[in-house]
Amino acid sequence: MASSTSLLKLISIFLFLISFLTTQVVSQSNQCETTTNSCTNKDKATRLKIIAIFSILIASVIGVCSPLFSQSIPMLHPDRNTFIILKAFASGIILATGFMHVLPDSFDMLWSNCLKENPWHKFPFSGFLAMMSAIFTLMVDSMATSLYTKKHTEVMPESREDGHHELPVVSGGHFHGHHHGDIKELNVGSQLLRYRVIAMVLELGIVVHSVVIGLSLGATNDTCTIKGLVAALCFHQMFEGMGLGGCILQAEYKWMKKAIMAFFFSVTTPFGIALGIGLSKTYKENSPAALITVGLLNASSAGLLIYMALVDLLSADFMGPKLQGSIKLQVKSYVAVLLGAGGMSLMAKWA
Repeated sequence: MASSTSLLKLISIFLFLISFLTTQVVSQSNQCETTTNSCTNKDKATRLKIIAIFSILIASVIGVCSPLFSQSIPMLHPDRNTFIILKAFASGIILATGFMHVLPDSFDMLWSNCLKENPWHKFPFSGFLAMMSAIFTLMVDSMATSLYTKKHTEVMPESREDGHHELPVVSGGHFHGHHHGDIKELNVGSQLLRYRVIAMVLELGIVVHSVVIGLSLGATNDTCTIKGLVAALCFHQMFEGMGLGGCILQAEYKWMKKAIMAFFFSVTTPFGIALGIGLSKTYKENSPAALITVGLLNASSAGLLIYMALVDLLSADFMGPKLQGSIKLQVKSYVAVLLGAGGMSLMAKWA
C-alpha cells in the first residue's frame, strides 16, 4: 500500500507540474497571428471535444485493462507466444509514437517562425533534449534498479489475486524456500525488479505526453483537425495502453497498484482535453511561451518513449531466451513490430 501511495504522489506531482507550466503559458501569451478558416467553429468544436473525452477514455480503459484480465485467457498469459507477439505490436506503436508523432511536433514548435531566430533557429533543441532525455532515462533505469535491488534484501512478487507467490524469498544472497541455491530463481527475481522499474518509468513518460496531446486537442477550435485526432487518438491510446498493460502485468503488482496505474493512464488524455477546454479562451497555441513549453515537453517525452521502446521493451524481449530459442516466433514478432509501427506512422497523416 505504501508503494501505491508513493506512485500516486509521483504521478500527481507530474500532473501538477504540467498544469502549472500550462498556466504560466497562459499568463505569458504573446501570440503570433492565428489564422482562421472555414473549419473554425467554437460551439461545434466544444461538442466534438466532449465526445473525444469519453471516446478516448473508453479506448484507454479497454487498452490498458485488457492485458490485466488476460490471465483468465490461457493463450494470453505472459508466458505464451500470443502475448509476446501482441506486446511486440504494442511496442512498435510506442516506438512510432516517439519518432513519428511526439518528436516531429517538438521540431515544428521549436522551429516555428513565431519564435526568435536566436537561439531557437540556431540550434536543434528538440533533438538535443530528446537525446538527453534518453540518457537521463537510462540513468534513472539503471540507478533505480540498483537501489531497488539493494533496498529489498528480500525479493518477492507482491501477492497475486490468488494469494500465492511465484518466487522464493531471497535474503542475504541465499534462498530460503523449496529450491535452495537455485540460481535460476534468483535471475527470475532480478527480472521481476526490471519489470517493475520498466512499468514505472514507462507510465511516467506516457502520462507526460498524454496530457500534452490532450491539451493541444482541447485548446483548438478547428473541427477538421479534431475529427481526425479523435479517431487517431482512440487507436493510439488503446494500443499504447496494451503495451503499458503488458508491462504492468509482468511486474506482478497487487491489484491496487495495477488499478492506480491503469486509472492514471486512462484519465491523463481526457484530463488534458478538459484542461485545454478550460483554458481555450486564454491559451494561444502559437504564443512563444506555449510553443517553447510544449515543444520542450514533447522532446523530453519523445526521448523517453524511444529509449523505453527500443531498450526495455523490444531489445529485452528479442534478446531474451524465449525469442532467441525460436526463429519462427522471432519472425512473427518482427512482423508484429512492423505492423504496430507502420499503423501508428500512418496515423501521423491525421494526428
